[in-house]
Amino acid sequence: MAQEVTTGYSKNSLPYIRIEGGPRNLVIFEGLNFNHTPPSGLQLWMTSRNYRSFSSQFTVHYVGRKPGLPQEYSIKDMADDYAVMIENEIGSPVDIMGLSTGGPIAQQFVVDHPELVRRLVLASTGYALSESGAAAQRRVINLVRQEKWRTAAVTMAGVMASGLARLVLIFFLWMMGKSMFKSANSPSDGLVELEAEDKFNFKERLVEIKTSTLVIGGEKDQFYPIRETGAGIPSARVIIYPNAGHMASMKRRFNRDVLAFLTEEIS
Repeated sequence: MAQEVTTGYSKNSLPYIRIEGGPRNLVIFEGLNFNHTPPSGLQLWMTSRNYRSFSSQFTVHYVGRKPGLPQEYSIKDMADDYAVMIENEIGSPVDIMGLSTGGPIAQQFVVDHPELVRRLVLASTGYALSESGAAAQRRVINLVRQEKWRTAAVTMAGVMASGLARLVLIFFLWMMGKSMFKSANSPSDGLVELEAEDKFNFKERLVEIKTSTLVIGGEKDQFYPIRETGAGIPSARVIIYPNAGHMASMKRRFNRDVLAFLTEEIS
């Protein structure tokens, strides 16, 4: 039977997709998104299809950041927003997965609100941007401010994938162009996210993460120091996919590996 999929905003304005399923709750902090609205159309179909494999045991909450972010809104501010939603509308403890830009928020969240978290997955993310990732995102910030939408999209795509996948992604994002960055509250919302992440460095605080954690991603990820992030978290499990880049979460094994970690017995 098909799972019920709903979209909306939390009471504190975080856009979400909810895939009804098992009794446990998995909250996914989404990656960078310039459009802080509930996904619709192709994006809704792709996202819900991708995470349906978790619904046999989890109700999945795929959650973004609220629209209209003020300037200087920090990663900590965003983490606190998630805490309000989880405490008031989902209940705890929950399993958390931070994807890409959602990963720094998840790290801050688990240190500030450990009582809300059962297990943590950090996927294609790290304690800070790598040198190449930070440079790429700063170029995107400048291009978006100049309204060079397609060049910004291609710049981002160029470091997200490699080989044929890179060419396909560049073409896809070039076609999306302005629609990727420009809507009611963007590009300002996306720029606030990028600027907050540019300032974030959690390397010295990784030891404060006591929650059972999986760090998972691609060996050739150009955005984040994934292996080093796993090494800094006490007792973290690390899965690195050889020859995979930033889009490692698209690998067939990814959901299976994450689900195995989330459902194994806690010793």
